[in-house]
Amino acid sequence: MSFEGITEAPGVGAGSEQLSILRTRYHLARSHAEGRRVLEVACGGGMGLPYLAEVATQVVGVDIEASNVERSARTARGDDKITVRAMDAHDLDFPDDSFDLVLLFEALYYLADPERFLSEVDRVLAPGGVLIITSVNCDWHGFNPSPFSRTYFGAPGLRKLLEGGGFDVDLSVGFEDRPDTSGKAKVLSLVKRVAVRLHLIPKTMKGKEKLKRIVFGKLTVIPEVLTDDLAPLGERRSADDLGGDFTNHKFLYAVATRSDQPA
Repeated sequence: MSFEGITEAPGVGAGSEQLSILRTRYHLARSHAEGRRVLEVACGGGMGLPYLAEVATQVVGVDIEASNVERSARTARGDDKITVRAMDAHDLDFPDDSFDLVLLFEALYYLADPERFLSEVDRVLAPGGVLIITSVNCDWHGFNPSPFSRTYFGAPGLRKLLEGGGFDVDLSVGFEDRPDTSGKAKVLSLVKRVAVRLHLIPKTMKGKEKLKRIVFGKLTVIPEVLTDDLAPLGERRSADDLGGDFTNHKFLYAVATRSDQPA
């Protein structure tokens, strides 16, 4: 399988919310990255690596897809803080205690063995280290699975997975999306549900870009390097505040620390 066609990468057209989603996840990461050694697993197009390197002491990006590694290396060229390597998330080829912050954005559901990944993260994280995972919420009413995906986690499942791996978890949700009950919205929602059921939603980023242009009109190209003026930040809420109902939020954000380590 090749992840190239489904990777969110520089040069692809994106709507305003998609850009806000990008900035929100990397802004969260950056808030934990200052003065730290950072590893981004499944770094994709690498547009977040220079953004993180502005505050981190070291940034390493790894990806299993060769084309993503090449693209990320081009993005990071000239920045001595950044290293990019080809690597499988299940086998992180780094010594113990190599990093203070590990990131996995929108990729957990592609992993064949999430528990093995967490074991590797536990090994490469230094005492007091932090793991941040972001993921689409499979309990969201508008959820559409990605090609090549294996296992999705809702909020309870993600918390259970991380706690089972020995982490204390601060879990939040973002990008609220309450169903629109207007007549037009009902029709669009029905069309989307049918399209998802019949596997008519485009599988590649380029295909989705064409669909977005039809629905939303003009798009903004994802830049080579993320900046703070890319888009407004999305609001996040603690998962504990929702009373167990996560159907109206698109994304999950988990900030996890070892339960036996100081934060």
